[in-house]
Amino acid sequence: MTEETKKRFSLGPLFIPFLSVFVALAIGGILVYLQGSNPFLAYRVLFSTAFGSLDGFATTLAKATPLVLSGLAVVICLRAGLFNIGAQGQLISGALASAWAGYTFVGLPMLVHIPLALGFGAFFGAAVAMIAGALKAYRGVHEVITTIMLNSIVIALADYLASTPFKEPDQPLTRTPKIQDSARIPDIFGLPMGFFLAVFMALAFWWMLRNTTTGFRIETTGRNKNAGLYAGISVKRTIMMSMLLGGAVAGVAGAVETLSIVGRFEPAFNAGLGFDGITVALLGRANPLGVIPAAILIGGMRASGSTVQFEAGVPPEVVDLLLALILFFVTAPILARFFKRKHDGVSLTSGWGN
Repeated sequence: MTEETKKRFSLGPLFIPFLSVFVALAIGGILVYLQGSNPFLAYRVLFSTAFGSLDGFATTLAKATPLVLSGLAVVICLRAGLFNIGAQGQLISGALASAWAGYTFVGLPMLVHIPLALGFGAFFGAAVAMIAGALKAYRGVHEVITTIMLNSIVIALADYLASTPFKEPDQPLTRTPKIQDSARIPDIFGLPMGFFLAVFMALAFWWMLRNTTTGFRIETTGRNKNAGLYAGISVKRTIMMSMLLGGAVAGVAGAVETLSIVGRFEPAFNAGLGFDGITVALLGRANPLGVIPAAILIGGMRASGSTVQFEAGVPPEVVDLLLALILFFVTAPILARFFKRKHDGVSLTSGWGN
């Protein structure tokens, strides 16, 4: 077997995520035991609640849907050599915009109203991301800084809009009016239709990266910008396009959460979904298809957290701890490789596709 064949069939890309999850669960089990609870019971309740029944599996997929899309938003940018930390702000922009479209337009048929509301979410998510993309492409401002700052701005702006001009009348809570029934995304055989939309988008972007000139430009720019310039690729345009696509997908994530789960915009219901997308993207090894099982795993953990608390006596914060441990062990090999190459005098390329 040639060296190239060995690389092609290597289990490395799969080994690291599985090992990360296993080590995180092992450490979490030790901590659960030290608290006086049974870790085997806790994990049995966790996985049986998330995957042991149709209702539980439907809840898991509902939790996983925005995670697939927010993870995909991060992946698209990672493949272009960009770290999109702003998926949270882009997601909230899409959630609020789709809610406004969902309750403002009255009398539209479902086949028109749902795509229209999703389009509003995608547009405003892309608009937020384009600010960071333009600053990166034309002024050289690092996207991590701008996207973090935009997160704070968007969250504050969304809270203001939901509490003043878009607020539901005669309601003390900060939320918009309920969307029209024609804008609500239905379920299919008891499973959320939004999840199948998310899977379709993941497949579409996977195909695009592998088989189109657009995907070639993104991959080449992410791996080596100088090589992209030598090949005649407009690096600035590719950066802008990648951020636009990532922001649009994150906006759709917020729109799906609004149109299929919440039924209106409420700031508390969207907290953390964009940041969990970073965990999903890294756990999926920056692969559009890898975000699907990663999101299902994390969605299942989110869906069963309260049940684990009541039946196994484990605090719900343990789920957050497990996610943090998974993220740490997924990124540890990346950090180790970075410092090793710096020590050896070799610069690390900006692409995350390897």
